[in-house]
Amino acid sequence: QVQLQESGPGLVKPSQTLSLTCTVSGGSITTNYYYWSWIRQPPGKGLEWIGYIAYSGSTYYSPSLKSRTSISRDTSKNQFTLQLSSVTPEDTAVYYCATKDIVGPFGSWGQGTQVTVSS
Repeated sequence: QVQLQESGPGLVKPSQTLSLTCTVSGGSITTNYYYWSWIRQPPGKGLEWIGYIAYSGSTYYSPSLKSRTSISRDTSKNQFTLQLSSVTPEDTAVYYCATKDIVGPFGSWGQGTQVTVSS
């Protein structure tokens, strides 16, 4: 079974860039028809999908976050990375990486990592 693990700083200052990495084991991020997503949950709110990088390397982002978001990958390390620029305290959330195939729901999730935006 695929396992995912998020890593990165837990505290980011306003206006800086948030950078998180998801390390994948038990499967390859280039496996056909799998999509590798970032999702977040602000305190007291629901889940918000941020974007994905596909098995092919193509990316797609939430329209509301598109201007500040970049997702990339390192296939040699089987990792994919989220960068969210110009952060504000509203970007404080638990950030998750997750994967799904082309038709199914999210089948595997990381445990989540808390990111706080504060000076």
